[in-house]
Amino acid sequence: MTDNSSVDPGVEFAHTFINMLASGGSMPDPRDDIDHASLLARFPELQSVAVRDVDIPSVHGSVPGRVYDPQDPSGVALVWIHGGAFIAGDLDMPESNWVALVLASRGIAVLALDYSKALNGVHHPVPNDEATAAWLVATAADSSIWAQQPRSIHLGGASAGANLSAGVALRMLAEGQTLPASLISIYPVMHDIVPAASSEAAAAADTLRPDQRFTPGFMRVINDNYVGEADPRAVPVAFPADGVVAGMSPVLLINAEADDLRPSGEAFAEQLKAAGVPVSLSFEPGTAHGYLNEPGHPGALETLTAMQDWMTK
Repeated sequence: MTDNSSVDPGVEFAHTFINMLASGGSMPDPRDDIDHASLLARFPELQSVAVRDVDIPSVHGSVPGRVYDPQDPSGVALVWIHGGAFIAGDLDMPESNWVALVLASRGIAVLALDYSKALNGVHHPVPNDEATAAWLVATAADSSIWAQQPRSIHLGGASAGANLSAGVALRMLAEGQTLPASLISIYPVMHDIVPAASSEAAAAADTLRPDQRFTPGFMRVINDNYVGEADPRAVPVAFPADGVVAGMSPVLLINAEADDLRPSGEAFAEQLKAAGVPVSLSFEPGTAHGYLNEPGHPGALETLTAMQDWMTK
């Protein structure tokens, strides 16, 4: 893929962001109430969840994971992958930790995954390989991941994590291995080039502040960085929209209302429907990309309830 978007201000920002993270820098979160202890204090219902860290072996080394055991398990489990443009994020961010705590407090066991970031020579398919290894461990008949063996295991993620989880599902489909009970994709990026927006989606995105926009140039740099020199359409695919989706598990896909990536989720949902895959597509009103990273956000709570209802129906 070639970057011909040099006039786009997102290009420079993306390069700066990648270089900063690659050199060991970070973007500190100014919030002082999103650490684990603060979340338990803010939301006492989460205190019933037992949390333990696990290490999952993969061909690239150990994959960090965190298991959230419900006090009253429903028999449903979720393997969940956070976002971060393939270069940022961790198990402590609310999009991973708070999401998992809420779902586990409602009876759903969760394995939250981290993965190697696309920095300092790491590119696709390394994160896909790591997520696949974790899925295979989680779904093994003798899996030690779960405190109580679930009757159904779902797979999902947000943003880049939605990309990775869908990539794992496609890989399982192609290899004839265990498919998730369903796939859950929240404000996903499924295309290397985001499709054109509908008039409705474009109007919603135009309400965003400049710092909330994912410009074509920004996405080009981020996606090129993720793929590196690999062929994005080789198996496993780097972008799920390039995969063969017929036979995929049912999909719950929820976009943010105001999000430059919303067209990717919408187009992927239409691709799934055309292939005969059951899909529930919607957007969360009043939200922007990354809203699951905001503990207590009304839209985030609505989405978590939708996820819970979808998995336990």
